[in-house]
Amino acid sequence: MISLQRWRAWDVRVQDAPLALLLVLASLVPALHDKGTQLGGLPNRPFDALAIAVIALECLPLVVRRKWPLVCLAVVSVAFAVDQLRGYHTVAGTALSIALISAGLHLSHHRRATVIALSTGYAGLAVALDLNGATEGVAGFATFYLAVAALWAIGAWLRLSRTAEEERRRHVAAATRVAERTLIARELHDVVTHHVTAMVVQAEAARYLTAAPDRLDQTLQAITDTGRRSLTDLRHLLDLLNPDHSTETLGDLRTLVEQTRLAGQPVEFAEEGEATRDAGSAEAVAYRVVQEALTNALKYAHGKPTNVHVRYGEREITVEVGTEGARSSTAVGGSGRGLAGLRERVDVLGGEFSAGQRDGGFVVRARIPAGNPA
Repeated sequence: MISLQRWRAWDVRVQDAPLALLLVLASLVPALHDKGTQLGGLPNRPFDALAIAVIALECLPLVVRRKWPLVCLAVVSVAFAVDQLRGYHTVAGTALSIALISAGLHLSHHRRATVIALSTGYAGLAVALDLNGATEGVAGFATFYLAVAALWAIGAWLRLSRTAEEERRRHVAAATRVAERTLIARELHDVVTHHVTAMVVQAEAARYLTAAPDRLDQTLQAITDTGRRSLTDLRHLLDLLNPDHSTETLGDLRTLVEQTRLAGQPVEFAEEGEATRDAGSAEAVAYRVVQEALTNALKYAHGKPTNVHVRYGEREITVEVGTEGARSSTAVGGSGRGLAGLRERVDVLGGEFSAGQRDGGFVVRARIPAGNPA
């Protein structure tokens, strides 16, 4: 059997062909002769060669009802008029309903002119049927006209619904792109700021170690290690842009603390408990909180004692990073973008975040609920 996906990939004319052929076959079944639409009440007439041509002109244009809706509607309407005037009353007359809905849905240009032309043509058909002895009456013709108008209105409503859905999807796509750009910018800020800050601090210290080769070599090695770590994190970030990337964890907190120590920042690190298997995004957010806090400590309180405390609970991760003698990043010229980004990360997971002065230092705190998917 043809899969639905393959069927949708075919040209619309191929997709619409079975419907047209089905109407043709139904119209040729003897038992269904004279069972179609009867407008005007003219006497039924036996099928002849012209009836076969009328059936073809009513049904086959449905093949192009989506590609050329105006052509389809025009041909079907003329054939329908002949059908009624000749008294064939074939099942093929049903094609007019399909053509009207399709035109209301797919016709892009000259819609008002099409409605006027159809109304004028219908008025002419009503007059012609009346002159040929129709028994329908004004009420009957008006009722049929309203039915025809309703079919067009159904197509127009479907068109508006489709347009609204496409607009909604465009808005969703645009919002998604903005969210993705914000996420990428935030990740870049976290990765680049931390590592580059550490490298700058280490390079500045190296200028004063020319008289101590061993310490100079150690500092240069630390710069090299930090640069490599930065490249690794950037590659990980670029992998996130690949739809086929596999989920990877961020670096280890102990490694992060050790890199900060090598940059000349005295850091005391303590962990309580262990991360649960279903910690999900909470563990990554905790890592970013510690990373940003240590970056700020390097930038604004270099050489000042810093304490990092991370506690893993059953349902949450608590992080606290305090630096003695440090001031707010915004107070000394920082943008504060990193802290704002951390607050957004924690808020998304339903946690709590705070950062500010306390006891002569600067303290960053975060309570992050665990168990959220990455």
